[in-house]
Amino acid sequence: MKHRIVVLGAGYAGAHVAGTLARRLVPRDTEITVVNTEPDFVQRLRLHQLAAGQEIEAPRLADVFAGTAIRLRLARVTALDPERRVVAVADADGGGEIGYDTLLYALGSHGADRGVPGVAEHAFDVAGRPSALRLRERLDTLSRRDGRGSVLVVGDGLTGIETATEIAESRPGLSVTLVARGELGAPLSAGARGHLRHSCDRLGITVLEHTSVEAVEATRLLCADGTVLASDATVWTAGFAVSPIAAVSGLEATEEGRIVVDRTMRSLSHPDVYAAGDSAYVIGDNGRPLPMSCASAGYTGRQAADAIVGRLTGCDIANTKLEYVGNHISLGRRDGILQMIDGEGHAKPTYMGGRKAARIKAGILRMSLWVTSHPTFGLPQRKHRLAAAAPDASPAEQAIA
Repeated sequence: MKHRIVVLGAGYAGAHVAGTLARRLVPRDTEITVVNTEPDFVQRLRLHQLAAGQEIEAPRLADVFAGTAIRLRLARVTALDPERRVVAVADADGGGEIGYDTLLYALGSHGADRGVPGVAEHAFDVAGRPSALRLRERLDTLSRRDGRGSVLVVGDGLTGIETATEIAESRPGLSVTLVARGELGAPLSAGARGHLRHSCDRLGITVLEHTSVEAVEATRLLCADGTVLASDATVWTAGFAVSPIAAVSGLEATEEGRIVVDRTMRSLSHPDVYAAGDSAYVIGDNGRPLPMSCASAGYTGRQAADAIVGRLTGCDIANTKLEYVGNHISLGRRDGILQMIDGEGHAKPTYMGGRKAARIKAGILRMSLWVTSHPTFGLPQRKHRLAAAAPDASPAEQAIA
């Protein structure tokens, strides 16, 4: 019987891991299934561009996995039973259960409302393609109406900054306000903070610092200090959260629901489960938890793939670097900031800003898309037999060219 590997999620981490496993393991020993809600690969790092009105590539996953023997199941994960080793899914045909022997959990994250009333009902976000398209439709409506309107972006993290600057540049007729809970760009170096403020001024973005939001209504925002802000479109970017599926299933997880894993991305409570990307809680090489990011998805995905291949084939498991070296922030299409981070997680004094930083960020995004769209490129041609599939074979016999 084939060893069943199920990958939940086909984002930056899941798509790469699935392709890597398909390239490195012999097909007659394994059956790889990828479960994803959408038929296309979503460039999450560019969803603020999509919302602002730009077109971004979305390769079909069927094409991405073509020739790999990977089975693509378009469905939504509804539950996980790690004791029975089954995943419950819902799809157009009603859904069902998918059994596994090894599971890679990479369902990513979504926008977090932080318990603020009205966010779910009235706010937009750019955490997923459907929600980004809803925001785009709303902005189109405002543009068609009279080309004017007020857009409030709540959240001064990287997503909020990129969203506010992208909308302001792409739709100059709209009034854009960035609502910051603390100081704008507080984690950045002094020079980078100055560059960010200058960019906001250049784009006509109003910045409200040290402002807490108490409630979101259909046409206004209520602040803790009593301020009421009129809004034709409120965009909520105040953090991210993961699905509760892993936590309620009995897997060891953090209070936020991220799966606690060891250095090889293996669940501490269930050794047949691995996690990668935003769903994984892992300590990086600097002794601090890796943050939710595309870079972390790449590192944790590569480590998970190496660990799964190594344990199934009896090979040594290489340690992938688990580090976070910097932030790459786009400020529209012609401006950006590259802020490097030290080993303690603090911003280094120097930074890069302007068009060069924007070009580097664009290059990183193009590279991320290409690598994800070609998940087997550059991997060893040599495929390995599972140790359990050929227990009496020599190492040479277990590796098939």
